[in-house]
Amino acid sequence: MNGVCDPGLGARWRFTGLGRDLRLLLLLLLSLLIGAAQAAGDGTDDLAPIADADWNADKARHLLERAGFGGTPADVAHFARLTPRQAVRALVYFEGVDPRAIAAQPAFEPSGIFEPGLDPFPPSRPATTELAEKNGEALGIKVKAGGNRPLQPVVNEFFYWLRASRLETDRLAYWWANRMLASPTPLAEKMALFWHGHFATSEEKVRDYRKMQRQLELFQREGLGNFRTLMIGVAQDPAMLAFLDAGVNVKGSPNENFAREIMELFTMGVGNYSEHDIREAARAFTGWYFKGLEFQIDAAKHDEGEKEFLGARGNFDGVQIIDHILAHPATPNYIAAKIYRYFVREDPSPELRAALAAKLKAGNYALAPFLEALFLSRDFYAPASVATRIKSPVELVISTYKKLGLASVPGAPDFNLLTESLGQRLMHPPTVAGWSYGRAWVTPSLLIERGNFVLDVMFPDIEFIAADRYPVYPTGDEIRQVHQRIRAGYDMTAATAPVAQDGGQDMMAMSNQVDHAEAFNTRYASYRGWQKAIERVKPIPRDLARLDLTRLVTANELATPAAVVDYFVQRFLAVPLDGATRQALIDGFTADLGTSDVLAASTYLEDPLRVLLHLVLSRPEYQLG
Repeated sequence: MNGVCDPGLGARWRFTGLGRDLRLLLLLLLSLLIGAAQAAGDGTDDLAPIADADWNADKARHLLERAGFGGTPADVAHFARLTPRQAVRALVYFEGVDPRAIAAQPAFEPSGIFEPGLDPFPPSRPATTELAEKNGEALGIKVKAGGNRPLQPVVNEFFYWLRASRLETDRLAYWWANRMLASPTPLAEKMALFWHGHFATSEEKVRDYRKMQRQLELFQREGLGNFRTLMIGVAQDPAMLAFLDAGVNVKGSPNENFAREIMELFTMGVGNYSEHDIREAARAFTGWYFKGLEFQIDAAKHDEGEKEFLGARGNFDGVQIIDHILAHPATPNYIAAKIYRYFVREDPSPELRAALAAKLKAGNYALAPFLEALFLSRDFYAPASVATRIKSPVELVISTYKKLGLASVPGAPDFNLLTESLGQRLMHPPTVAGWSYGRAWVTPSLLIERGNFVLDVMFPDIEFIAADRYPVYPTGDEIRQVHQRIRAGYDMTAATAPVAQDGGQDMMAMSNQVDHAEAFNTRYASYRGWQKAIERVKPIPRDLARLDLTRLVTANELATPAAVVDYFVQRFLAVPLDGATRQALIDGFTADLGTSDVLAASTYLEDPLRVLLHLVLSRPEYQLG
């Protein structure tokens, strides 16, 4: 094992690399853990409800893990006291949840960064400057009447919005993470996370936090409602329309992106439609676009001609196309199976897929009754379904904070950069297909990052720099370089000149000559855009996780190292440790304490406890939920 160890903290490691044999061992262990659970068959594929007599704390813990983001021992005990039906309906329909607690959830508070001239935002910097040269203004900024760099203010504004929208989207992701952690209706947020990956839309292309917020609120509001309502809402959502280039889908020149993805990724799956169906559906969606944050249909750009789609003929519009898709037998099969894989396990049998599809279709695509039946089924609690699902990065992070008893997401480590390093940054899915789940989350390098996440929570990085206060993007070094030169008194040309490859500054920059005659300076605009964005966007609170593991241990009267290890395993892991691993943790913790009397070590207990918990939460077993 390669890493950096602090001898004063025993086994505290920051993993930087693993030998080949150990990497293979970790992946093999995960496969064995999953395979062992899947080998048992009691209740598998059985959609009949679980009996009240079979309900217990382990099943309540499993329900909270899958239908939410886990729970504390108090949460588990509360749900264990309910009947299975009461527990499921509390999550699905919010029965028994105080409406005041739901209403009291804080709304997202925008920074007030949007300026009217920014809409519609051009697709690129060249498009912006072309617009400015043609009209004498762009983005609400007039071209300078005289002097050097007449387009500089326009380009500054272009880069301002790129930076500001991204930073505000990061704030939106933090707000959502806190909802996941503290919401009294966790399934609403878990389902919103599912739809965010299903209807994958990225701020990288949308470039407008307001549209991303509107789409997220659609998922939160309709995610447990009816799939038809949700599908139409997404198809008419400005973020999705922008992401799939619906604005250029016009009569006589239909853009097929939108129609293709609706069938391939959102409803039917590959192989259930033809290229002809795609072309005809694209015609039906012509004229669909948005103005600001509102959906619009331009009748002049809509194709009113007859279309032939999935064997039917008619003058179909976009909603009618969606209804034809929903009527096709492939759609309930595709949607039901994808929801099942997200909440239960991979690879449902063909027979189970057919039963799930029939249930979703019989309910007219109502999602809550479908989920209720799923969470009540014997199959959901079968050994093949329990602790066999690899937690996604967001689930891993939020469930860790929840099980630690935190009331809010810490500002350090940075949630957005953290989940990005683990492979799942909210509001930035990698493609229109969303994220790949399952074993894709646990490559050797990602397993290392997961261990380092826990380390950063237990022992925060004292060199942490807030990402929303300091340039960390690919151009960050260049921005800092420009800033340093401007502060040193360089003019714009010298401050923005590139650095020579040998590390020295170009002679032209050093000479501090008169500024070049140019329309604008891109590097300076990027720098000024960053400055204005930081000035305008509200900072993310940067508090650390306030942990008190000593209080946790003493409050539960855990007097021996074995009792502490067993408590941590019970609280955090869904998979029990083997005897040798358990004993190794007990022995290491005892050695760190210098005694087997835990309570006698209460005055210096905190660091050994954090080392122990870091080791427990870095285990392959902790990746399963």
